[in-house]
Parts: sequence; structure tokens; C-alpha cells
Amino acid sequence: MIQIRGLTKTFGKFTAVDHLDLTIQTGEFFGLLGPNGAGKTTTISMLSTVLLPTSGQILIDGKVLDRKAAKEKRKLSVITQEYSMRQDMTMDEVMEYQGRLYFLPKKVIRERSDRLLEFAGLAEFRKRTVRHLSGGMKRKLMICRALLTQPEILLLDEPTAGMDALSRRQMWNMLRSINSGTMTIILTTHYIEEAQALCGRVALLNRGKLQKLDTPANLIDELGAFAVDEMIDGNLKTRYFHDRAEAIACLSAGHEEAALRATTLEDVFIECAGTPINKA
Repeated sequence: MIQIRGLTKTFGKFTAVDHLDLTIQTGEFFGLLGPNGAGKTTTISMLSTVLLPTSGQILIDGKVLDRKAAKEKRKLSVITQEYSMRQDMTMDEVMEYQGRLYFLPKKVIRERSDRLLEFAGLAEFRKRTVRHLSGGMKRKLMICRALLTQPEILLLDEPTAGMDALSRRQMWNMLRSINSGTMTIILTTHYIEEAQALCGRVALLNRGKLQKLDTPANLIDELGAFAVDEMIDGNLKTRYFHDRAEAIACLSAGHEEAALRATTLEDVFIECAGTPINKA
């Protein structure tokens, strides 16, 4: 279990994360969402101990996480937005290097590498150097590298950034497969449909503060499960309804350029990011 208590990070006069309180259960697939500058990456950086909190603390299974907490740090593995691999290494060399950093026996490194690369559909490319991999293959390799040490907590900071739609869906399937119920996964993403598809709960951050915390389904229901989009004077206006009949009545009485659809988590995100909520 991860407990975040009063977590705050300031850079001079700027507060990136502002007294954040969260509890993330073991085995959860948890999403951190928010606009640019909301504090998502800063929170991930503190969870990985790359950054230290200005105040507050993070506990893993009741133990305080800091740079001296070797046992707790070994439970974590992080995948950053940037490709953090040497371009002249092959996949096998990337995996071996990671294993050696954690003092894993050569046999264990080889067995786990074989299994992970096969699982990710990368085994046939294992002798190819990183510079000759596609963006999607690099992302998959980064996940394989992170899983090599069998972490209890996986931190994913924009893991599908820059990937095409097909590669992104393949990555979703891979992430679902590794979320076995014992590994905790924390995801930050700008692809809101990604969070809706993968996460059991999401936290919506804005300007470093927690605005909403719930399941995607509950957040959608709170806003209204039915949305009516209308084009008025060239601008898109959306109204949300809890009752389908009321939504249809609004559609019937509205403009010709109107459409009824299901509300998504992206709608919740947009409303929380600053657009006034227009609920019936």
C-alpha cells in the first residue's frame, strides 16, 4: 500500500504539488490525470525519489520512502517519458545491464529476459540495437527492462507518448496483462481514454491540488452519463444529463447540428480543468 500524506513540492515561489493526500492499495491500477503543470510528473518524481518533497511524506507498506530506504526503493521501478537507453546497445545488452545493476545472477537475467521479450513480442528483434527500434518497440523494451527486477510498484510516466493508435492499444493489452492484482501500477497520461480503459481509480490534479478521486465510472456518473453536443455560433457547447430521456428531449429541441453520445472521462477532465460544468 502507498500512502501519500501532505505531499508538497515547491520550486522557489512556485508550488508544483500542494499538500497531496492519497492512498493507493496494493494491486491497484491507478491514474494521475491533469493538464500540463498539474503536478503529475513531479509526483511521480517524488515517488521514485528523483525529487525530494519540500514537506509531507510517502509511505510504502507503512515505511517512509526516501533515498536511504533501500528496501522500499527496490520495490519500485519507473518508466519515464524519455527513452533512457543507450542507442548502441541491443535488447539483450539493455536487459543484461539492468540485471547487473541489481546484482541478479546471469542465469536469472537470461531466463527473465527470454520470458519478458517473448511476452512483449520482441524476441525476434533482440539483437537489434536501440537506435534501430521503432518508438513502440522502445517503449515495450523499457517496460521489459523495468519488469526484469520484479518490482512491486510500477510507475509509468506517459508510457505511450508518441505511439501510433495500434501500438498504443498493444501497449494497453500488455499493461493489463502485467497488472496481476499484486503489482501496483501508477500511470500518468495525456490520453484520457487510456486512463478510462486501464485504471480502476483516477485522481484529477489541477495546479498541484487534488480535485477529484474516484473510479472513472463514478466520475462520469457524477457529471451525467449522457452528453448532448451542439454547435452554436461556431462553438461547441456540451450539456450533460443523468437521464437519457431528458438528453433526448434536449436533442430534439436543440439545433440541427446536435448529437447525443455517452459521456467520457475526457469530459470530466475538461470540466475539471476549467470549463464551467453545464449540467441539467
